[in-house]
Amino acid sequence: MSATATTRMTAREFLQLPEDPSGVRRELVNGEIVVSPSPNLFHSHVDRRLSQILMNYIDAHATGKVFGDVDNAVSKFTVRRPDVFYFSGPRLPLVAAGAVLGPPDLCVEIVSPSSVKIDRVDKLREYAAYGVANYWTIDPIQKTAEAYVLSGPSYALAARGKDDDKVHFPPFPELEIPLAKLWWTGAL
Repeated sequence: MSATATTRMTAREFLQLPEDPSGVRRELVNGEIVVSPSPNLFHSHVDRRLSQILMNYIDAHATGKVFGDVDNAVSKFTVRRPDVFYFSGPRLPLVAAGAVLGPPDLCVEIVSPSSVKIDRVDKLREYAAYGVANYWTIDPIQKTAEAYVLSGPSYALAARGKDDDKVHFPPFPELEIPLAKLWWTGAL
């Protein structure tokens, strides 16, 4: 009888890999590399619009920095790439020399048809365990947005909106986000 040993890749090893090939997005989940396709147009539109809204607000209030689609080591064997994430000013030292050295204040995932369970279940659990204080999910197909706040070891729903609602999500209670501006209708 022979035994086969398998070795899980660590986050440190994963972060040493070269950049992703064109059209491919890699993450490390429980020591295994998972690949997903590049975002679709609906996803990309929400990403750009939300990033613009957040950056305008944050720049006007000098509260921190917005980043996107950069590796975040959430555990020894898991590296996720939030679509959008935010670090408040006092926590910016955790972003050093191009590396994220701790949990962001906010992670945002834009839900794609192929990522519903990943974004609404897996990442919700992982980001909570990692200590991300705020987590948003934005679904451009359903035209919904949800904000969660870390409460103990898990998240509690803080606010939600849909269609053309105007929402106020933590950690930016003064910022009004007009959801209608996020949705792409497909018309040029």
